[in-house]
Amino acid sequence: MFQRSVLRATPRLTAQLRAANSPVRSAIQRRFASTENAFIKERQAVKEHAAATTELWRKISIYGVVPCLILAGVNAYNLWTEHWEHWSHMPPLEERIEYPYQNIRSKNFPWGDGDKTLFWNDKVNFHNKDKTT
Repeated sequence: MFQRSVLRATPRLTAQLRAANSPVRSAIQRRFASTENAFIKERQAVKEHAAATTELWRKISIYGVVPCLILAGVNAYNLWTEHWEHWSHMPPLEERIEYPYQNIRSKNFPWGDGDKTLFWNDKVNFHNKDKTT
């Protein structure tokens, strides 16, 4: 019973203590809230610097990095297209010379027909088992 009454009275008691100390507390708060405090001035300068630096890096990211990425993508596309144009001038895969050091198989691969590697690409890879030089 006593605990219940103490627990109920605690919020009222703390509110009364705050009200009694409010003139002192407000004076302390005013003192620390003044802009003539060196610590507050330094913190304000740090906040302003952080805001300016954040804005600078945001602009660099938007106006510097994005165009560079676009230019790099266009360059990569042009190189890719040029590469495949070069391949179109080469003889067909079946007519190319297959040297003895190419496509050496000591045992079959455990996938597919056993002749193609994991990264086999039919457009650029060719292996004729019967053909020798």
